[in-house]
Amino acid sequence: MPLTPGVARNGARRSLIAALSVAALAALALALIAAPQASAKKVIQGGISSSGLEAEIPESTEAETPVGTETGEIVEGEGETGPVGKARLVGTRAIAPANAPLAVKRVIAAANRIRTLPYVWGGGHGRWQDSGYDCSGSVSYALHGARMLTTPLTSGSFETWGEAGAGRWITIYANASHVYMVVAGLRFDTAGDTSGTGPRWHPTTAAAAGGRFVVRHPIGL
Repeated sequence: MPLTPGVARNGARRSLIAALSVAALAALALALIAAPQASAKKVIQGGISSSGLEAEIPESTEAETPVGTETGEIVEGEGETGPVGKARLVGTRAIAPANAPLAVKRVIAAANRIRTLPYVWGGGHGRWQDSGYDCSGSVSYALHGARMLTTPLTSGSFETWGEAGAGRWITIYANASHVYMVVAGLRFDTAGDTSGTGPRWHPTTAAAAGGRFVVRHPIGL
């Protein structure tokens, strides 16, 4: 039996609604499938993401380990065990023992950098890099090389620096007018040379300057 126009229009409308419903359900299903994949995207810290986009590299949170402080204290445990080696004097340069703690090697390396400069009263106190050094300026410079000092000290200030008594690797001898130190068996001193010379290494450890000295050392060395 032929369909009336009204019935035909109703059938076409129902077919269109059904088609739209199927399309909407298909789109919803695709969205549900894609969502877990998007949320599962991984970002490698400090690298790139799984999508290939660069991720922000975070700032380092690693704390710097100080070698020393203004009081002469070094990293706990360094230099406390093992035999004490003897530095060698090759020409004017000191060669650190292979078994010396890192702080001792740094002190020797710093002292070597100024070992040929002249004596200048007050040298090394206004600035670390100077044209010459006096006794306390040169000792301060060498200790600064191991990050044990951030500002130079006078000879009198070294009487209370660090810890009392002789050290295993480094010993400082100070009074109000002069200071020198013995590092791994070698003396670093502005006294004992021809007048006008500056900080030098010496094979002997005995004081070249007169007077009584207070004996100190960096804590742990």
